[in-house]
Order: sequence, then C-alpha cells, then structure tokens
Amino acid sequence: MMLGRTYRSPMVGLGVLFGVTLVGLLVLPFVALAVSTPVADLRAGAEHPLFAPALWLSLRTTLMSLSITVVLGTPLAWWLASSRSRTARVTEVLVDLPIVIPPAVVGVALLETFGRRGLAGPLLESFGVSVPFTGGAVVLAQVVVSSPFFVQAAANAFRKVEPDMLIVARTLGASPVVAFVRVALPIARPGLLVGASLAWARALGEFGATLLFAGNMPGRTQTMPLAIFSALESDVRLAVVFSLVLAAVGVVLLVAIRFAPMLRRSPARGAS
Repeated sequence: MMLGRTYRSPMVGLGVLFGVTLVGLLVLPFVALAVSTPVADLRAGAEHPLFAPALWLSLRTTLMSLSITVVLGTPLAWWLASSRSRTARVTEVLVDLPIVIPPAVVGVALLETFGRRGLAGPLLESFGVSVPFTGGAVVLAQVVVSSPFFVQAAANAFRKVEPDMLIVARTLGASPVVAFVRVALPIARPGLLVGASLAWARALGEFGATLLFAGNMPGRTQTMPLAIFSALESDVRLAVVFSLVLAAVGVVLLVAIRFAPMLRRSPARGAS
C-alpha cells in the first residue's frame, strides 16, 4: 500500500527533463550572443554610422506607435471587456488577426491599402499625402502588428473590474467617464502596463511589415531590426553588436512587465 507516501508520477521527471531542454534552447542563443561580443566590438558598433540613427528612429517611432495604440486601444478594450454582444466577439477576433498573419503579409496588405494604387491610395493622393516608404509608414506598421497585444491584455484587465464598483461610483454622482477614470483604470492599471510593454516590445522588434511597407532607408525608415539586416550583409560582428543592444532593451522590457504589477501593489501593502 502507498498510504502515507507521496506518489510521484514518472511524468514529473520526464517533464523536468523536457522543460530543461526547452529552456536551454530558449536561453542558450542569447548567452552565445552575449559571450561572443567583446567590449571593443561594442564600442565600435556604438560608433558605427548606422547605429545612432537606427536606434533613435526605433525609439521615436515605437513611442509614437505605442501612444496611438494606447489612445485608440483602451476604449476598444473596455468595450470588448464589458460587452457580451456577438459584434464584440467578432471584433475581438478581427483585432487578433495580425498576431496569426505573417508580418510580410501585413506589409503587403498595407501597401495594397495605402499604396499609390491601393484601396485608399487615390484618396490620400488627392490630399497630397503619400504614406509608403516614409516615417509614417514605419509607425503605421508598428501599430498594426503591436496593438493586438495591448488590446488583449487591456481587455483581460478590464474584465477584473466589478460592475458593482462602477454602479456605486455612479450612485455617488460620478459620470460614466469619471467612474471609468477613477475606478476602472486604477484597478486595471497593472494589466494595462503589461499590455503596453508587450506592444512596445513587439513594435521594437518589428521587421517584415516595416521592410515591405516602409523600406530600409538609413536615417528615414531604417529601424534597429532593419539595421541588423543591413549589417549582416557586410559585417557579421556589427550585426551581433546591434542584436545584443536590441536584446538588452528586450530584457529591460521583460523585467518591467514582470515587476510592474508588484510595484503597483507595494504601496497598498505599506498603507495597510
């Protein structure tokens, strides 16, 4: 009899083995990236003419795309979280489309929409507006590929808001907007921060849609992923340095994602 003994399934050991293997496959390439980069190469890479313009363009465009995503995505996420209609469910599926569609396909679709002969091209041209192969195209591509990550996280965060709390706020005289800002947003803030971090990380690493829709022009549309692609054609060491910098930014974002909810709860614990 095995009463009083802890039964341990053989699958536990197998799961640990497979898990260690998978974690190794995930982490080992980044370890190799770090240990294969001498300090001298880092210094040379930072001084390369491609580095500063690409990094600045990436930071500038991703912050712009993140702002657009948050402004447009927050009301959408609230509606998706609070509505039970079939329209909301269909909309939620449509919002998730860029996640499952390859970025290269997204880039071609954007060209067919905003290009000179695209769906909206003639209308934009009548106003003297040209979107493809501009800085605006970089931002637009980043918004399309990254916004689903924010909307998903924000909708899940808003679903944690109890409707009774909003009703109480309304009975106390708060308008719907005030109740949303004073009650719903503080409760959902950790999830919103996580979603914003995920969207920013996705925009920062965007490559395929940007390359096809905005091009790869240094100083104009060449973001860090595109600079890595260009450097790889001539100097592998330079591409490694650029990759290491972008990986470091990703690590910072990952730490922010993991610790943002903890920082949000700390004051409350101290107050209690």
